[in-house]
Amino acid sequence: MKIPRDQHWDSTLPFMSDPYRYISRTCNELGSPLFQTRFLLAPVICMTGPEAAALFYDPQHFQRQGAAPFRLRATLFGFGGVQGLDGERHRHRKQMFLSITTGPRVQPLVERFERHLRTAILARPAIATVCLYDLFQTVLCRAATEWAGVEIPESAFPRWQRDIVAMFDQAGAVGFNHWLARVSRQNAQARMKRWIREIRAGERKVAPECAAEVIARSREPNRNLLDDRTAAVELLNVIRPIVAVSVYLTFAALALHQNPSYRSTLSDPQGRIRFAQEVRRLYPFFPALTARVRESFSWHSFEFPRGRGVLLDLYGINHDPAVWHDPMEFRPDRFGREQVTPFNFVPQGAGDAAVGHRCPGEDIATALIERTAELLAGNVRWEVPEQNLAIDYTRLPALPVSRLRVTGLHIADV
Repeated sequence: MKIPRDQHWDSTLPFMSDPYRYISRTCNELGSPLFQTRFLLAPVICMTGPEAAALFYDPQHFQRQGAAPFRLRATLFGFGGVQGLDGERHRHRKQMFLSITTGPRVQPLVERFERHLRTAILARPAIATVCLYDLFQTVLCRAATEWAGVEIPESAFPRWQRDIVAMFDQAGAVGFNHWLARVSRQNAQARMKRWIREIRAGERKVAPECAAEVIARSREPNRNLLDDRTAAVELLNVIRPIVAVSVYLTFAALALHQNPSYRSTLSDPQGRIRFAQEVRRLYPFFPALTARVRESFSWHSFEFPRGRGVLLDLYGINHDPAVWHDPMEFRPDRFGREQVTPFNFVPQGAGDAAVGHRCPGEDIATALIERTAELLAGNVRWEVPEQNLAIDYTRLPALPVSRLRVTGLHIADV
């Protein structure tokens, strides 16, 4: 069966003008869970829905090597990172990441984050207007680099933060801002490469369990050490996504502001978990993922030719009305009622993080959202002045137009 085609000969501009909703909207218009089009002149297949997600994560049919656009590898991912690996090399590298980002390693990061957040709030006059997105970036960058074993001199911190943030905040930009993001990637990667070399040479001592040490000592399946450049890429692939959680934390604050009735639920651990998961489901983070067809195959009579690029719609799956009741409403209690699977709840990828390409940092993201929401609903006081809180879906990553500005930010005595 022939896969339906989008009306555009090339859909690069329509996609970039609405990257989160383009795929699901087009699928709805065509009455199909998938369609074919072109991005940057190259033919691609776009898919949405939990069944499509399960197919997309089948390594027999799809590979990640060479699938991500060059512009994203040059800014967001880096070259040679875990996102572009397949098979045994991917499984082996993924275990390294899981040893860093799960289990007992999560809580020390959350504690560092809270400490730096409290310090940052106390350092600002309560009458100041504060952009929460900017504040969360700074706090997360300090917490993540310290926790990862990367010491940044205070005088150099603004430069380090600017480069780390640009890698995700400008990854979807075009023109001059995109080239700035590339330069930021090169600068940050060069610093991390020097850090790795100093650890390996015994010139720099770091905690044995921290990300910098684990990655510096990590080996490929053939027992060779990761080369310096790849190790630097992977160290940034630990730090950069943590700083990018500033997007979710901004949305968590927005959710509290617009749904104040849920503040009372955040004193309960189960209430915090459900709140964090609903923030990750409702609000935009990743719009889609890319892969490439390994060998030609047929699915529901649709033909997938070898080598064809494929995009999986993450945002659309998290808002699929066939899966989620009232999907555009903020309802944390749905996570106690509705059926949740690894393929219908996909804020940071689908499937099993232990063996597939689902993000290994989900535990960190969820824990940081939980703690931030608890603090903002507790003795951290803040007010939201009049501003444009509409979400700008044309931006990557999407954010409130105002980036969420608050006043009166202070820690109340309890």
